[in-house]
Amino acid sequence: MQRRKFSREFKLEAVRLIKDRGVAVAQAARDLDVHENVLRKWVRDLSRDPQHAFPGHGQMKPEQLEIDRLRKEVAKLKAERDILKKAAAYFAREVT
Repeated sequence: MQRRKFSREFKLEAVRLIKDRGVAVAQAARDLDVHENVLRKWVRDLSRDPQHAFPGHGQMKPEQLEIDRLRKEVAKLKAERDILKKAAAYFAREVT
């Protein structure tokens, strides 16, 4: 069974259906053919961070982008450090 994907607009409309129109989560889940827990998670995600809720495929929150950038920088610095260690060991061996 393949995992279903929903667009940001679909998720926003589903949450609006529950919040604005007062439809019960169970009823909305049956109408939209989505599990209740999924709808509850969408409502929770939107209430926590309305600006960055449901970023979509390939889009990350600013915090996640910063973490990604820092991980790349750490990997680069480790590679540079390792090169310098090897060079220092090589030249130390040459002198003696």
